[in-house]
Amino acid sequence: MNTFSFNDGVLHAESVPVTDLMEQYGSPLYIYSKSEVESNWQQYSQALSDQPHLICYSVKSNSNLAVLNILANLGSGFDVVSIGELHRVISAGGDPAKCVFSGVGKTLAEIQEALGIGIYCFNIESESEMDRVLSVAESMGVIAPISVRVNPDVDAKTHHYISTGLKENKFGVDIESALGLYRKAENSSSLRVCGVDYHIGSQITEVSPLMDALDKALELIRKLASEGIKIEHLDIGGGVGINYDNTQTINISSYIKDVISRVGDLEILVEPGRSIVGSAGIFVTKVEYLKQNSNKSFAIVDGAMNDLLRPSLYNAHHNALVVQESVEGISGNWDLVGPVCETGDFIAKDRHLTLAEGDYVALTSAGAYSFSMSSNYNTRPRVAEVMVSKNQHSVVRERETVAELFNNEKIFE
Repeated sequence: MNTFSFNDGVLHAESVPVTDLMEQYGSPLYIYSKSEVESNWQQYSQALSDQPHLICYSVKSNSNLAVLNILANLGSGFDVVSIGELHRVISAGGDPAKCVFSGVGKTLAEIQEALGIGIYCFNIESESEMDRVLSVAESMGVIAPISVRVNPDVDAKTHHYISTGLKENKFGVDIESALGLYRKAENSSSLRVCGVDYHIGSQITEVSPLMDALDKALELIRKLASEGIKIEHLDIGGGVGINYDNTQTINISSYIKDVISRVGDLEILVEPGRSIVGSAGIFVTKVEYLKQNSNKSFAIVDGAMNDLLRPSLYNAHHNALVVQESVEGISGNWDLVGPVCETGDFIAKDRHLTLAEGDYVALTSAGAYSFSMSSNYNTRPRVAEVMVSKNQHSVVRERETVAELFNNEKIFE
């Protein structure tokens, strides 16, 4: 499903012209489609319908409360990597008992608070972390549910910044060493072994690395069973890529069907993020100036790398669409660059577009790792976020003001 389409020459978000949204809410702007979020989540739900399962949406991909609330209302669980994300989930109506707590650097305070709140389980990333969780659980007089995140040493064939399943990556426990951690946990009265977890990366577009990781995790589960250590669930992580630039990606239904065929009656946990919200958002920016020299054509827009970091950070590609089609303007191959004082400040390069100053340009598939990675670099307020449902729309995060950016700062005297 894709709910951003042209009607009478104007890009629409569901039933609403994007030009109307820009006029009402200003530029730059993130726009999300509620129906796209729901439809993408339902792909997983329907594929898993005949299997015990829990879908744990990866909060870091887009943590807006409205997005989390939509998913909570569908019955979703959540994958969090900080106590702040857990509180976001709770504030949005999510159930903490459906939350897995991942991440390599959980602090003592985070572990204490998460245990007190009552999460589904911790995804343990190191022996030191297991020792800390055990110590906290003992001091609180509770039993901590744990799953060990194993590192299967599988190449996800994605950008090296978002590859997480190789031995050179900081994530998880070597699968060869995991057996010892499970033995240690099984012998503790303050830890409860409930699962095996792996996650090999993000924006994965080939299914074979995911199935290789699955096979290694299942072999570990068989070894654990031979020692009497029962595993209740297998967390297959997330990482399914989306179509940013007309490339082939993974068919979710077929992938989940293949997983189910190998796991028997194990409960499956899955942690999708990008594949839920990526296609559900666009970033719209206004052309302020057109600037050409003998070598390059630049469209200087009001959006910048602080608003949409992925192109600068990963050299990521987002399709660029002029929001209102017109024969006016200058046709050419344009670099869309922002006002931040960095040569790396670009959101698209070499795009063949017909542009005039004042035009709006939409960067598609911007619902994931976009606003959530934005910053106030160059003292730039973060932009507003708007949710659309059919012909209804409203702000789900107000645009920041400059004054708000230094409210918490003080002059040294």
